[in-house]
Amino acid sequence: MSMQGKVVVITGANAGVGFETAVGVAALEATTILACRNRDKAEAAATEVTKRTWNDDVHVVSLDLADLASVRKAAEEVLSRWDRIDVLVNNAGGTWSERALTAQGIEYTFGVNHLGHFYLTNLLLDRLRADAPSRVINVTSVGHHAAWKGMRFEDLQSERSYEAMEAYCRSKLANVLFTRQLAARLAGTGVTANVMHPGWVRSRFGMDGDLSGVMGFGIRAMRPFQITPRRAARTSLYLATSPDVATKTGMYWVRSKPGHMSRRAKDDEAASRLWDESARLLASVGFPVDG
Repeated sequence: MSMQGKVVVITGANAGVGFETAVGVAALEATTILACRNRDKAEAAATEVTKRTWNDDVHVVSLDLADLASVRKAAEEVLSRWDRIDVLVNNAGGTWSERALTAQGIEYTFGVNHLGHFYLTNLLLDRLRADAPSRVINVTSVGHHAAWKGMRFEDLQSERSYEAMEAYCRSKLANVLFTRQLAARLAGTGVTANVMHPGWVRSRFGMDGDLSGVMGFGIRAMRPFQITPRRAARTSLYLATSPDVATKTGMYWVRSKPGHMSRRAKDDEAASRLWDESARLLASVGFPVDG
């Protein structure tokens, strides 16, 4: 199978699952775009992708999901440099011990893990539709099951209380709800939207000073029991490339098979409300989206 002539955009592709996903699609001859916050690391990753795959059609676009102006600029660059988008993999994310704010004053975990990707996807939607059949793949976590209280719409930005793992799990629930609503909105367009849990991955997650205390220690202590990013990327590669899922949409995947999403994730009303709240929040800080 070849992806020659196809254009694939992957966020957070300088390391971990995103990097191995980039290697996988580049090996299939796709034009591969690494959309990353750290330009130097991304350039080094792009060089390594080319070295591994002999594909020199590998490119870097600067993308800081914590700054909506950067997201808009990245989308504009992608749209101006390439005349098609066949696959968008929203892979980047993280968790942070202390409550912090993005450039636009949005709670960081929600802003980076959900809102930045929501905005990027919306900015690229017209091109994805124009190049259908095309695919959107969002990376979530089995941790979305632990968002016991749902999205907590009364306190989306954790202003009343902030607990790192709760905020993270809620953002991962947002990934699933966003995917399901996106799939519903794109029904009949030829654009599919799926969400996947890569497994418990041995990556840079929680290893760059993002987490401190017991939580940071726990993640470090469990690293020997985690799977490799290359193995974890199999599901994202399957969703990005396999003809078997060409028409599958709105689904949650684990180990390249349909997985079990939480009861909260199946809430159609919550999915619709999250979309509306996300669009309202973007508009309130000067970055509106259509629909």
